[in-house]
Amino acid sequence: MPVIVEPDATAIVDLQRALPTGSHAVGTEDRLTAWLDQHPDEYVVVLGPSIALDAAVGVAEDLRIQRPTVSLVLVRDAVDTDVLTRAMHAGVRDVVRGDDEKALTLAVERAHQLHAALRGPAGARRLGRVVTVFSPKGGVGKTTASVNLALALSDGGARKVCLVDLDLAFGDVAITMQLFPTHSIEHAVGSESAIDLGLLEGLLTRHEDSLTVLAAPSHPDVRERITPALISRTLRALREGFDYVVVDTSPSFDDATLTALDETDECVVVATLDVPTLKNVKVALETMDLLRIARGHRHLLLNRADDAVGISVEKVESILGMPVAARVATAIEIAASTNAGTPIVLGAPDHVASQSFRGLAGLMTGQPVEGSDAKPADEGRSRGLFRRGRN
Repeated sequence: MPVIVEPDATAIVDLQRALPTGSHAVGTEDRLTAWLDQHPDEYVVVLGPSIALDAAVGVAEDLRIQRPTVSLVLVRDAVDTDVLTRAMHAGVRDVVRGDDEKALTLAVERAHQLHAALRGPAGARRLGRVVTVFSPKGGVGKTTASVNLALALSDGGARKVCLVDLDLAFGDVAITMQLFPTHSIEHAVGSESAIDLGLLEGLLTRHEDSLTVLAAPSHPDVRERITPALISRTLRALREGFDYVVVDTSPSFDDATLTALDETDECVVVATLDVPTLKNVKVALETMDLLRIARGHRHLLLNRADDAVGISVEKVESILGMPVAARVATAIEIAASTNAGTPIVLGAPDHVASQSFRGLAGLMTGQPVEGSDAKPADEGRSRGLFRRGRN
């Protein structure tokens, strides 16, 4: 899928109109390098008008040598002889004006044709993975965990991640990230048979750190109109366009949560160190066993994991019969970051809580963070081996 390098959010929106469905955007050249490392099948890079010409020339020269199958399209507010000469010498494939949407579309199409000619048929398309964050008890920090995990997985745009808020009555993902969406999953109601990535992209809200959000409805009464079929088809469509789809759920086994769990590749179960929560989590895990949900793909996130409360990590593991994958201790900085609309992973990347969330992300990607509790997931396990039947 095409990747845009452009720090200005307004310019990104303008550029994406001319690009195919699924196009991604990163803010800096460093994030472009990380994206290309994660996506060896990339075929075109679009450098936006805010990127300085010297920097653009440097990117083009690097790509020409290191990734010759990747075309570079340079977008400029004005195109003159100097720009064209320097771009041509650096190996830029096309230079287009920022106000010429058709020219950009054609340039990207030519890049795709060239990539196909150089690389041959692409083969089977890689699908993204669904990561569901669940807890049977409210107030345990599940939404905070979902937001920070999604941001950690995105790694500043190195991976394409969508965060879906399926707490349909009282979802807080948007407000936690200081987003004000104009569309939500509610606007897909009635389109179950027509849902695809193109339709859903019009309902997503972009966060400044290259993360996109599918928000919950703004009014609780709408949840009755959002069917399991709509949720299932939405998640399946999103996995076609994103590397990871992180799902925040309600604290109950309602239809929306069960549908998300049925579609999940990895399930993060959030618990805190108090007896009522641990009792509810144990019952929830037993219920998931009965329903054959995510067996072998569950990861326990212990939130507010403070030694002073009198329940040790070892005791929790004994009670629940599963190891703790990651621990996050109580910290005033976490609440302060959430209240400021800047999750801890962004606001304080060196904080121990941020390291824990990145470690949990590493477990999902198979690239564990040094010093974290998380261990890589076994990518060789058969997805769906223990899954409930689907319609």
